[in-house]
Amino acid sequence: MLRFLLKAFLWFLAIPLIGVIVFKWLPVPVTPLMLIRSYEQWQDDKPIVWKHDWVSLDEISDYLELAVVCSEDQNFINHNGFDLKAIEKAIEHNKKSQRVRGASTISQQTAKNVFLWPGRGWVRKGLETYVTFLIELLWPKERIMEVYLNSIEMGNGVYGAEAASQYWFNKSAIKLNRNEAAAIAVILPNPRKYRANPASAYIEGRKAWVLRQMGYHGGKLDYSKAKER
Repeated sequence: MLRFLLKAFLWFLAIPLIGVIVFKWLPVPVTPLMLIRSYEQWQDDKPIVWKHDWVSLDEISDYLELAVVCSEDQNFINHNGFDLKAIEKAIEHNKKSQRVRGASTISQQTAKNVFLWPGRGWVRKGLETYVTFLIELLWPKERIMEVYLNSIEMGNGVYGAEAASQYWFNKSAIKLNRNEAAAIAVILPNPRKYRANPASAYIEGRKAWVLRQMGYHGGKLDYSKAKER
């Protein structure tokens, strides 16, 4: 029994590691969330919508990279996968408010979206921590951003920057301007509820905030700072 449990534990560690090594170079063709959403659409007797086109990072607007960092994880370049200050702030906020605030970094969201499933259970969170550690250890920040922007949900059945750009603005991801990039970034917390175009008053307000943050951070991300750590 002990031998069996040890082997099971080693496979438990090895399978995500193999995936992280493979996807360090290869595009991610499908994620668990894409399969889950398609099943939900089929179960609800709705048309299955699955828009996903992988593109390299240099085919995505610098504005979108900057916008998602300003909106989702402003310490992305500097942290090692976990933003302890953001976690502390979220804990304090959640003690005082009924609206739960998360503190997941872009690295954590990449781990969850590519390798895991939605949920808040301890097993999933433990796996998320492990996979986040692996991708920060084995992938450069540029690769984490590339996989993130190609895999996350950006609309109902819309996954990744290229598909989202075509869906919301009828243009390729490389051609997104500042306003369009900010509009896509601010719907990420709930992309099936919010619309990037036309945007509601709430989304316009959030977009204005992100645009100000983008101004503070300059024109594009400086990945060389991550390499200096």
